Amino acid sequence: MTSYEPQELPTAKLQAYLQSAVAPRPIAFASTVDESGNPNLSPFSFFNVFSSNPPILVFSPARRVRDNTTKHTLENAEATREVVINVVNYDLVHQMSLSSTEYPDGVNEFDKAGLTMVPSDLVKPYRVAESPVQFECKVNDIIKLGTEGGAGNLIICEVIKLHLDKDVLDDHGMIVQEKLDLVSRAGGSYYSRAKSGFFEIPKPLTTLGIGVDSMPEDIRNSMVLTGNDLGMLGNVETLPSQDEVKTFVSQLSEKHPNLKTATNREKHKLAQNYLSYGDVESAWKILLS
Repeated sequence: MTSYEPQELPTAKLQAYLQSAVAPRPIAFASTVDESGNPNLSPFSFFNVFSSNPPILVFSPARRVRDNTTKHTLENAEATREVVINVVNYDLVHQMSLSSTEYPDGVNEFDKAGLTMVPSDLVKPYRVAESPVQFECKVNDIIKLGTEGGAGNLIICEVIKLHLDKDVLDDHGMIVQEKLDLVSRAGGSYYSRAKSGFFEIPKPLTTLGIGVDSMPEDIRNSMVLTGNDLGMLGNVETLPSQDEVKTFVSQLSEKHPNLKTATNREKHKLAQNYLSYGDVESAWKILLS
């Protein structure tokens, strides 16, 4: 057995061991606003429930390992003392992943991820309409665990209102886990789905993905493409050029001879098939053909 004392390891490597070994972890999809009311949305997997009376949830935005800076979520929670924690199910996991991209201050991750802002009843941060369970919270305390990169900040949240989608409830008003279909986080690019175990999602670009808000309107408002599909499509730095699209369509003409005259709906269905295999580049070329 290989053994270490924590101080023997670089922080990034120690963090990777911890995240891979302590898994799967639930995901807090945390919505906050800054003092001017600008929304922010970001996922955190250092998260759990710690009390039911009072109802307490705790999540931890850690200081960035690479440069010891803090995250907008922490700064907003310190300033406003309010947060909404949304749960993440499989239907929105790719949009959640896209929202974790470190967009500059002031960029609305709801727009980038193609998610819907819903006003909360008791707090200023918005709820994620697509999330099946949403917790409006006041921040009771923030406990800083250190001052160096990788140090956590425990945000202790008291639930003051919760919202439950009726579609995930049984006839007695209780949550059915199979209907909820939660996902959780593991190490590296791994996630776990309640229904079927582990799967992978490529990490968001270190550069900035274009986001759902930058897509052509017919794609953004597609009646075929799901939120997960849009999340995958939004995690590209640039769109393929027209020359690349033409070359691709020409090469694909034997397999799909009607692509040039296909309707948007037909193109969207074909692109969705490519996305099911993780081929985002080909999906974009089909959509732009």
